[in-house]
Amino acid sequence: MLTLVSGGSASGKSEFAESLVVSSPCTQRFYLATMIAFDEECRRRIARHRRMRAEKNFETIEIPTGLETIVFPREDGVDSVQNRCALLECMSNLVANEFFSDKLQSIAVCERKETVVRQIMRGVERLAKSCGEVIIVTNELFSDGIDYDEGTREYLSALGKINQEIAARADRVIEVVAGIPVVWKGAQES
Repeated sequence: MLTLVSGGSASGKSEFAESLVVSSPCTQRFYLATMIAFDEECRRRIARHRRMRAEKNFETIEIPTGLETIVFPREDGVDSVQNRCALLECMSNLVANEFFSDKLQSIAVCERKETVVRQIMRGVERLAKSCGEVIIVTNELFSDGIDYDEGTREYLSALGKINQEIAARADRVIEVVAGIPVVWKGAQES
């Protein structure tokens, strides 16, 4: 099952996504962390997030880029896809990390966008094949009305395209607004 959970900053989307994992029957819980610790504030945020999920039996995999290369450890030597649940937190960071990475800076902005969309969607497909349940958290960044520079506009365009492609493939699409989940596609319960 593929679920996309969206919402604005501090909307409660991450806590809601984690509750979906905790309530699932999966015995292996993977937290795919995409944040890069650029400064002390990021390091504090990462530490706070780790404390918040410490007792939820997540195994954290740091994957700030290269989602299409992810490999999951086997459970007691058995590769049981159905027992595996992955929570990717969050797509917005992953897209930014890929889009603004040094390896893509020599590519024209519009070509970079297409490259990032392809790479990340390959990663999403790999996740869907590797896990019985995948929950992807993304941010709603499209309502502020600010006129950004070309690079930021293309990043937002890439994120929007990826969100649309994931939503089209997803079994469930849920937006969290002020802590309240609003189901746009599928059923809320797993």
